Amino acid sequence: MSIEIELRSARVRYGPLEALHGVDLPVPAATLTVLLGRNGSGRTTVLRALAGTVPLAEGRVLWRGADVTRLRAHERARRGLCFVPDRRALYPSLTVAENLAPGGARRPDLAPALDAYPDLAPALDAYPELRPLLDRRAGTLSGGEQRMVALSRALSPGARVVLVDEPALGLSPAVAARTYGLLCALDAAVVVAEQRLPAGLPPGTLVHELRRGALAFSGQAGELTRGA
Repeated sequence: MSIEIELRSARVRYGPLEALHGVDLPVPAATLTVLLGRNGSGRTTVLRALAGTVPLAEGRVLWRGADVTRLRAHERARRGLCFVPDRRALYPSLTVAENLAPGGARRPDLAPALDAYPDLAPALDAYPELRPLLDRRAGTLSGGEQRMVALSRALSPGARVVLVDEPALGLSPAVAARTYGLLCALDAAVVVAEQRLPAGLPPGTLVHELRRGALAFSGQAGELTRGA
């Protein structure tokens, strides 16, 4: 099993508070990895450290063996990393179509037929609920609708690493299950952060549980449920 991206001895500090205490976390390629933990456990900080939105105080981030610790978040994004945070994951003043395909904002002639615009096809296939909302300002949508817009960015076929903080946040059970099905089908290293273990995970799903900034468990989902 090849490793796509990993943290090695990662420490993250927010002022005097250390949020991660020397975490080692390998993320295999083309595999779903679940980070479990309560609020304050460090699971969101792990995602941010991988994405480059928080700096490491100590340790390294390796991507296919290359040290990318000093690589900025936008540079990691250009290399194929997609990070969907739990909040502030879209542009509320832009329309749904503009959030899904920013180029559409410069092409007013596309407005009547944005649902046929090729860049929007993956998002609209995944979440057809967004079709009638394309000309709405994203900030006027419900929490679940906003989440679908944000999650659509994770479905890009060019993504090599996909990081999603609480993918099911605000979604109905049916849409949450569909979302997990879509994430599992990606040809990418997918890491999701959750407070509880989602139901229906595929065999071989890796789980890491964090407590107070350190790993308390690492293994497969079935091992965690048997030990519960």
